[in-house]
Amino acid sequence: MQQAPHTVKSHKRRLNLKRREAFTGWLFVSPALIGFSIFTFGSMLYSLYLSLTDYNLLSDPNWVGLANYIRAFTEDQYFYPFFGNTIYFVVTLVPIVLVLSLLLAILINKKAGPLTKGYRVALFLPSITSTVAVSMVWLWIFNPDMGILNNFLTAIGFNNPPLWLADPAWSKPALVIMRVWQMCGYYMLMFLAGLQTIPESLYEAAEVDGASVWQKFIRITVPMLSNTTFVVAILLVIEAFNMFESIFIMTQGGPLGSTSTIMYYIYEQGFTNYNMGYASALAWIFFAIVMVITLIQYRFRNEQGGE
Repeated sequence: MQQAPHTVKSHKRRLNLKRREAFTGWLFVSPALIGFSIFTFGSMLYSLYLSLTDYNLLSDPNWVGLANYIRAFTEDQYFYPFFGNTIYFVVTLVPIVLVLSLLLAILINKKAGPLTKGYRVALFLPSITSTVAVSMVWLWIFNPDMGILNNFLTAIGFNNPPLWLADPAWSKPALVIMRVWQMCGYYMLMFLAGLQTIPESLYEAAEVDGASVWQKFIRITVPMLSNTTFVVAILLVIEAFNMFESIFIMTQGGPLGSTSTIMYYIYEQGFTNYNMGYASALAWIFFAIVMVITLIQYRFRNEQGGE
């Protein structure tokens, strides 16, 4: 059965309209795509090539194949200790920030009065403040002689307060304290947004059934925030792996390499020692590790029945 001429024309007209709309859409996004292709994707491909070369910025790259990757895993005495420092920040920062930001969100999850708004602003401000500025402030706070923290500890009876950033045993905990203080406000807002999507009727029904505060938290709040918690956990893992600015300002990887992470080590190899080929290989190893951990989180989420 043949279609009527006006039906065929109408179909062609709709098809041409869709093509024009698609062309217009691609035209609008083309600047971003071109910029991404050149400055991000193109740079990644070039760094992959450099990771297979011996390149010191002063001479042409010399092809060495997988030698840089083999060196990292078998010859570099600093790779595993610095990777251990990186893991330390991940396993300490992620759970602490996750729990504290959720608790803060629960505490201020009320109708926004003047006091509540003030608390929200005060808790959120550190997360939007420059990490360089925050690091400079905490350098003074952690000063073992004149810092406000040790002065306070001495005043309440501690005769030998920690040396903090000057002590290998306390340098990593000190950085964790600073980053927890800075990061909690941002993730608190994410949890706060999730809390405000939970129907109040669920809590009212639980109260009628005689549920305690803890039972409501475990049976209602935690399950209803599962998607938010999943996103926050992934972002926290990535942010913990990427710790750099605070280390660069506050410790420069010291004392005795106790705070140097893979990210900081990549910077040192590339821009201090000019081993750009080796730094590129470290960057790709680092990327692969973060990617694997993220995929494991997604797999675990799917096995738990997440959507």
